[in-house]
Amino acid sequence: MSYLLKVDQELKTKVDCFRERITGEAEDLVASFFPKKLLELDGLLKESNLNIQDLTQIHSEMNLPVPDPILLTNSHDGMDGPCIKKRRLEDGGEHCQGTKVFVMPNGMLKSNKQLVDIIERVKPEIRTLIEKCNTVKMWVQLLIPRIEDGNNFGVSIQEAVWASNRTVIDRAAADLIQSFRYYITRAKLVSKVAKYPHVEDYRRTVSEIDEKEYISLRLIVSELRNQYVTLHNKMCEALKSSERIKRPRSSNAETLY
Repeated sequence: MSYLLKVDQELKTKVDCFRERITGEAEDLVASFFPKKLLELDGLLKESNLNIQDLTQIHSEMNLPVPDPILLTNSHDGMDGPCIKKRRLEDGGEHCQGTKVFVMPNGMLKSNKQLVDIIERVKPEIRTLIEKCNTVKMWVQLLIPRIEDGNNFGVSIQEAVWASNRTVIDRAAADLIQSFRYYITRAKLVSKVAKYPHVEDYRRTVSEIDEKEYISLRLIVSELRNQYVTLHNKMCEALKSSERIKRPRSSNAETLY
């Protein structure tokens, strides 16, 4: 026995308006926004801050001086017991042998400004791609009919487009996490430099991670551009025949003649 689902007419009208709005937005994205965005990102890759050949230009000066080595004495005087040593440390006496504490320049050790500027420029682009792909994905999802016997060729096209958008969204979400990982990793390395200022390898590692982040950011922008190209091409191919994307299943009678 079949049951008819009763839907409030006012709600149905609002849902239909929502579907029409999503359809209009998605079609405009494919026809206009995607091509403009891929050209914009292609231009961004050619800008000076993302087209650096000598990566030493992005190194950040940490302004952490190498202090003089701490000289230790071999004094084993019986008077230098724990109490005397504690008193000397508290009094700040010149014979204290504790680890020196270094004051950071201007009270704070700054981040790499060049990379911070690029990150802040790229992150909105990643969010935009996620939002726009989600709109197209929802539009295609609304167009996929029930699976029935018959010609499913158009349905397979819709499902392929939907899967492509899903993949793009997942990759873009992973790119958003990368900046967080960069900041926390660099912070730990800079802390090591402050704690062990005589170890040159820590200083070099900070420069290496800055270079790695710069290369990754350029690759992300390139990938964003390529995703817009791919999505635009796939949607245009699917839309060449409006019957396949909007009315994907042709009747069996049409296939007989």
